[in-house]
Amino acid sequence: MAEAANTSGKMDYKAAGLDLELYEDGLTRISKWVKRTHGPRVLDGFGGFASLFSLDFTNRLFAKNYKNPVLVSGSDGVGTKLKVACMLGRHDTVGIDLVAMSVNDILCTGAEPLFFLDYVALPKDDPALLEQIVKGISNGCVESGCALVGGETAILPDMYQPGDYDLAGFCVGVIDRDHILDGRGVREGDVVIGLTSSGLHSNGYSLARKVAFGKAGLKADSVVPELGQSIGDVLLTPTRLYARAVKEILMHYPVKRRVVRAIAHITGEGLEGNVPRTIPSGRRVRIRKGSWPIPPVFSWLQNTGSIDESEMYKVFNMGIGMTFTVSRYFAKSVLHQLRHIGYEAHEIGDIVAGENGLDFVD
Repeated sequence: MAEAANTSGKMDYKAAGLDLELYEDGLTRISKWVKRTHGPRVLDGFGGFASLFSLDFTNRLFAKNYKNPVLVSGSDGVGTKLKVACMLGRHDTVGIDLVAMSVNDILCTGAEPLFFLDYVALPKDDPALLEQIVKGISNGCVESGCALVGGETAILPDMYQPGDYDLAGFCVGVIDRDHILDGRGVREGDVVIGLTSSGLHSNGYSLARKVAFGKAGLKADSVVPELGQSIGDVLLTPTRLYARAVKEILMHYPVKRRVVRAIAHITGEGLEGNVPRTIPSGRRVRIRKGSWPIPPVFSWLQNTGSIDESEMYKVFNMGIGMTFTVSRYFAKSVLHQLRHIGYEAHEIGDIVAGENGLDFVD
């Protein structure tokens, strides 16, 4: 049915659902969170039509001196984890998830994250909500060492219901061509090291929400004794960022030694769907179950939802957020370095000959 025409009087933007004064208030609120991520490579501050970022420093002490720089880009969102944030009315951590999903992806090439842009879509102007979201994005950028240089705040009253919103993020990084990790150096006998996740990260939430709020009939603030927290707190735990881990390890081992052969970000489809993407044909991944501690949230979801174990490993990260495939000779050294800088890591598997894919072994 067509909408009836309004012929009763004058119309304006506010009547259509967009308040420009509130919009400006939102921009003012987020300015401080954006600027705190800026360093000397950001050339134009905040608020222009486009953002300017210097690929290299002009200061000799901090010059990067790229020989053959290659730009690396990634884009992602947070998914239905946002539904949990809306249920709790807590929006200051999903921005970390937004940054992590893109930054952790480009890290798999060995790249240095340079800058990040966001897209926030709201049903109406809400400066306080926008500030919470951008505060989280800012925190994620600071932890990743990249600058939040701009983005878009879209007010779409006819696209989103009250209480809903959506996020998308875009990250650009750089790496010298000779240093790119493309997995071609992976060899039979190499070791797979798993860096632990902080929980579900930002994947599998459609299933997790069905179990928690559907089958289990919980509310967001319901405390789950087995988890020692409310289910909302557990599900809102931010995605772990691995920028420091990748930077420290790649700086510690000269690239020419090719200690780190490949890196995988464990997102949708779990270990099985992500680690094989980083290895060449003729190589197969073998992962040993029980070689790392599985966070209790996964056991709780499996038992409560009567989910097959094979489905759990296909949908969730099961406690491993990133993997490094490394030379066997250096595996213990890499583990030591990761633990030294504060990352829990475990030797979880190895590379064998065979058709590209992954096997779980006991």
